[in-house]
Amino acid sequence: MARRERQERESRERRSSRRRRRRLNPKAVLVLAVIFLVLAAGVILGGKMLYDKYSPSKEMADLGEYFQLAGEQDMAVIMNDEILEDKARLIDGRVYLHVETVYQYLDERYYWDSKENLYLYALPTELVSVSVGSSEYTVGRASQSADHVILRTDGSDAYVSLDFLKNYTNFTYQYWEEPNRVFIVNEFGSRDAVTAQVNAPVRYKAGIKSPVLVNVEKGTVLYKLEEPEEIDEWTRVLTPDGYIGYIRDGKISGVTQAGIEEPEFTEPEYTSISKDYKINLSWHQVTNQDANGQLLNRIANTKGLTTISPTWFSISDTDGNISSLASQSYVDYAHQQGLEVWALVDNFKEGVSTYETLSKTSSRQRLVNQLIAAAIQYGLDGINVDFEMITEDCGRAYIEFIRELSIMCRINGIVLSVDNYVPTASSDHYSRDEQGIFADYVIIMGYDEHYAGSEEAGSVASYGFVESGIQRTLEEVPAEKVINAVPFYTRFWKTDGDGNVSSEALGMDGADERLANNGVEAAWDEETRQYYAEFEYEGSTYQIWLEEEQSIEEKMTLIREYGLAGVASWRLGYERSSIWDVILKYVN
Repeated sequence: MARRERQERESRERRSSRRRRRRLNPKAVLVLAVIFLVLAAGVILGGKMLYDKYSPSKEMADLGEYFQLAGEQDMAVIMNDEILEDKARLIDGRVYLHVETVYQYLDERYYWDSKENLYLYALPTELVSVSVGSSEYTVGRASQSADHVILRTDGSDAYVSLDFLKNYTNFTYQYWEEPNRVFIVNEFGSRDAVTAQVNAPVRYKAGIKSPVLVNVEKGTVLYKLEEPEEIDEWTRVLTPDGYIGYIRDGKISGVTQAGIEEPEFTEPEYTSISKDYKINLSWHQVTNQDANGQLLNRIANTKGLTTISPTWFSISDTDGNISSLASQSYVDYAHQQGLEVWALVDNFKEGVSTYETLSKTSSRQRLVNQLIAAAIQYGLDGINVDFEMITEDCGRAYIEFIRELSIMCRINGIVLSVDNYVPTASSDHYSRDEQGIFADYVIIMGYDEHYAGSEEAGSVASYGFVESGIQRTLEEVPAEKVINAVPFYTRFWKTDGDGNVSSEALGMDGADERLANNGVEAAWDEETRQYYAEFEYEGSTYQIWLEEEQSIEEKMTLIREYGLAGVASWRLGYERSSIWDVILKYVN
């Protein structure tokens, strides 16, 4: 009985509990439901935020914006491993590069004449020329044809087809449309590369949220590019179709070597005349026809002289005509004395713009033709170009003149030498590296360290100045083509009480006489490696750095030490005869 009563009591309690649960407040149920939903939403939102934060973006970059393309014909230019700001043009299925892009990045030997709408390229013995809007071009005097328009203009801009450029310049290219881009390579050989281990995106920036430039397939070889600062977990790469971006390290192999195969291309050979002896040249300043008659006296006391350069020719107008003081009897006598004659041409005539003369192909060619005609007429052995004060805007036309003159000199066996200042940043546009290819000899005018217009007194050619000039020239020109010129003169300096500086040029004997007349003796200065003298007179200070046997010998040791092609001297008549014995010890 007791057990049955206990079971009935428990049964009543369970029924009572169920009734109480049925009587729970509906509001409580609603609250519980809301709480559940909020928690669920929080979980979902948190999951989405985590997903958004840590999952890679699939957004594709705006490639037109990436390459900064403005018009339908605009084409991005990828040069080796750089996307250029310059744009090419895609016209009738041909890629055209801006002439300035060609000059800056591909081959500076092409010359654009904007005045006469000609595009030129100097080969060893021929000049290539093409006109705007033409599919014809000339090589020397022979006409050639292309199957497309080679050179196009758009206002002041000119564009040349890559297919034409490939005739004379070593490079490869590929292009694609949508977006328009051309990938040009002219730096061959192996480079660092990685391989995509899976299908993977290349992104604009290093980060999974950066837009995708392109998706590369597994096995794609990518060129590894350097970054100023290393970025963890990402590598900067160049894709085979011209995109530069970033790929995650986990998607690529380790660094290997790969390269773009160099096409078959024969570089033109620019041959040079090279004498089998050291050059010993002196300039003979000829200002009128009567001065030609002084040759006998000028060379009477010389020793070992191999070459004489009379100052005969000058540009006379901007059409490229020249004035001439050439003399057949002068040449004949020089040849009888075993001397070669390298006649000098200068640009010293006042009022004649060198830029206007050289920047037009017609006037430049007239200048070349007149010089070569004179050389042939008089039997000259060489032409010496002494163009000074060339402005930077004239630099390209100037070196094009040297190239075109070299063609005619090479054909006719005429030595071409070019005079240059001691190198400084202000004369880089003289393009000594190109001179070293096209000219036979590059002459350093190793003087005028201080000159007539200098604001302070100083040496004309101190030892350090000369050595620096040789060293810097040899960075661009082979030693066997370099001649260093020494001065046979000095400057006698006066600084008055107000600090005004003036000077006059003196030859060697004249400088000695000036010191003797003032009762002054010079002392050796080890820094300049010259004799130096200074004295006061009537409130002014007088200074002189002498050029004589010992100072010239110091300079000659540099010519021997650096293995140069020889020596030149300015000018004949300023020296004393003993100087030739000094020079002869080093060039014989």
